[in-house]
Amino acid sequence: MSEGQFPETLVMGVLNVTPDSFSDGGEFLDPAAAVAHGRALVAQGAHIIDVGGESTRPGATPVTPAEEQRRVLPVVAALSDSGIRVSIDTLHADTARAATAAGASIINDVSGGLADPDMYRVAAESQATLILGHWRGIPDAAHGRSDYRDVVGEVRAELARLAAAAIAAGVQAERIVLDPCLGFDKTAAQGWQLLRELERLRSLGFPVLVGISRKRMLGDLLDALPHAGREGGGPHERDLATAVVSALSQRAGAWGVRVHDVPSTVQAMAVERAWGRADPPPTVAAHDRIALTGIEVFAHHGVFDFERERGQRFLIDAELAVDLRAAAEGDDLGRTVHYGEVAEAIARAVRCDPVDLIETVAERVAGTVLVFPGVRSARITVHKPEAPIDAVFADVSVTVVRSRGEAAR
Repeated sequence: MSEGQFPETLVMGVLNVTPDSFSDGGEFLDPAAAVAHGRALVAQGAHIIDVGGESTRPGATPVTPAEEQRRVLPVVAALSDSGIRVSIDTLHADTARAATAAGASIINDVSGGLADPDMYRVAAESQATLILGHWRGIPDAAHGRSDYRDVVGEVRAELARLAAAAIAAGVQAERIVLDPCLGFDKTAAQGWQLLRELERLRSLGFPVLVGISRKRMLGDLLDALPHAGREGGGPHERDLATAVVSALSQRAGAWGVRVHDVPSTVQAMAVERAWGRADPPPTVAAHDRIALTGIEVFAHHGVFDFERERGQRFLIDAELAVDLRAAAEGDDLGRTVHYGEVAEAIARAVRCDPVDLIETVAERVAGTVLVFPGVRSARITVHKPEAPIDAVFADVSVTVVRSRGEAAR
């Protein structure tokens, strides 16, 4: 791992709740289908679900904030209530405000705040992470605005200006992520140059997101191959190339990669990590620990009807296996697990969707905490001190131990 690289590159799963996305338009317009797909992406290894209700492809029909919110808010709320980390992909400050109120913790604005001057204020007030994209307007398919003399230098300077403006508006610097927005008024050659020189963007001191999934620059590359083994050349045929770029982006120190097909990217990144290690990975037992004990949540789980009607207290203990060396060396919150966010996610997971068994609650909590980057395994105990048992007792509890990848099975 290079100096300054984050402990683990995050996988952001794309969830388009639109009828006209270039890749999967209309497939997840129904809220139930969208929520199911978002949960499936997490089970496949995504750390974040990026929910968008308006396409920014060339020629797409603009959407009013009201219509955008009608599409995305039920999905954001349902996924957030399940303990999933959600990003709202929007140009509109009103939508960002409503989505963060519904549980989104990240605002992904490809315009970098230029499309709506209130976006910085919303990000500051909500304390959401703000992803600032490099933008020259809705992309021009003819590349009439791709007239850079030094694409890396100019994109870098503009992103630095946007970050400074966001900080001046009250956004905390540690909550800013930069996105060069590949394909947004950048030719394929310019996109590859930005990727080759990703370190110049990272040198600004902010995390960098890479979003190349299924984009035309990959299609152009693959179309030029004489024997690519592709049929039709559509967006879905670019997932293997996307996964390769994801692995290389991880090696270059990217904070995250935004992808449609999560499994291929997760596998490619696992290969890159294994390839890059000089020694075998340490066992889970060798990791450092973060423990949260006695998280009290009032919920309505239980086998009996009266338990579901009246509700009762549940106490949650969570012991997380992590690697704290980078955080300790740099005294850097961004390189450890934010236990306040973990506690909030656990509480949301326990409160939602009443079930019969605390075994089910424990499994749900384990899946929730394993989504957090850097968490390798989790020991979760769910206590039910008010269980309806005809005996004198102090506590009833269930403990599960799960490693990353297990909870998805």
